[in-house]
Amino acid sequence: MVVQPYFIEIEEGGIFMDLSGVKALLKDRFDLKMQDERHYIEAFTHSSYVNENQKLSLEDNERIEFLGDAVLELVVSNYLYRHYPEMDEGRMSSLRALIVREESLAKRCVECGFDQFVRLGNGEEASNGRKRPSLLCDLFESVLGAIYLDLGLDAIEHLMSLTIYPKIKNGEFTRLSDAKTALQEELQKDGAIQLTYELERESGPAHSKEFHVAVRLSDEIIGRGVGHSKKAAEQAAAANALTMLKK
Repeated sequence: MVVQPYFIEIEEGGIFMDLSGVKALLKDRFDLKMQDERHYIEAFTHSSYVNENQKLSLEDNERIEFLGDAVLELVVSNYLYRHYPEMDEGRMSSLRALIVREESLAKRCVECGFDQFVRLGNGEEASNGRKRPSLLCDLFESVLGAIYLDLGLDAIEHLMSLTIYPKIKNGEFTRLSDAKTALQEELQKDGAIQLTYELERESGPAHSKEFHVAVRLSDEIIGRGVGHSKKAAEQAAAANALTMLKK
């Protein structure tokens, strides 16, 4: 059952949003106590709702999603760096790309229950936007942005320890596929495609060479990567392309 928050315009020209459901969700499921409601009003307000209710002068969640995306990249990168000392840069980039890809974050959003509370315009709701992966992915990052602004990085780490970190530990992302396969699958959603990986140059001494690889979709370079083997560089290039596609 979807429990949408509602907005009321108050006399001073501000906006009140009933966040009781969001507050209960954060407290009961994640032991997080909301302090500043303003960030969550922004996080749970989709642009379609803003466009249909311009008199309310609301901010949509695109700016706070931008912040949440950066926070997510930071904490996942930090986690991989600290817990997988045997991983080189290429492998970490590949794994991170799988963790933060649209499909993965959309699933996390639903698992957390955030999808119940996002405020959508009537058109977006009617077109089943509440189940659209790109919307859910952006929503998850928006909520991360709100939690970061409200409660800080420790709260983000706590949420991640309950949602994403356990899935990294149990190998869920490494079992899915590698970055090259993930990129192929992502692009094939719109039909057959042809990807090619090209070695652009080599650098460094013979005992520690670095390979620089570009991945092309038809004639367009969509990602670049560096690794100590051609295979690692190709994985890094695919991970870079996945990241760019997400943005």
